[in-house]
Amino acid sequence: MALAVWVIALPAFAAPKFPPLSGRVVDGANILSPQVEADLTGKLKALEDSTGRQLVVATVPSLQGYEIEDYGYQLGRTWGLGAKDRDDGAILLVAPTEKKVRIEVGYGLEPVLTDALSSVIIQSAILPNFKAGDLEGGVVAGTDAILKQLSLPDDEARANVAQTVA
Repeated sequence: MALAVWVIALPAFAAPKFPPLSGRVVDGANILSPQVEADLTGKLKALEDSTGRQLVVATVPSLQGYEIEDYGYQLGRTWGLGAKDRDDGAILLVAPTEKKVRIEVGYGLEPVLTDALSSVIIQSAILPNFKAGDLEGGVVAGTDAILKQLSLPDDEARANVAQTVA
């Protein structure tokens, strides 16, 4: 009996199947036009070139039964974004099928892109577009807001965090 329960429970512990990290934009849900994808790629490259920080925009067709927090965390670990010694990578993750969005942040970026600020970006820049049926516009607005924050010098970014959540 215990063996049967263990065998049945195995799928619950199986890791999700992640898309390969094929670029700065991984549009697995096919919600971005080629032009928008190219524009975002250019902006993300500029961030990486100027700061060393990595931001990847990822859309997925399904979270495969996982909570977006778990999926995003595991995706970030699998892809290994950011400098290994600084853990300064982030993902804007969109799962349109489940109607979920998350900004997953490496530990090195947490002082400048906190959960509270990420929530403000999602609520003010991304969700209004999504609710209007403009997924692409929400991705662009969210990416722009994240890029603006991550492009600031650390002292200004921390001050912005303090102002935003105060």
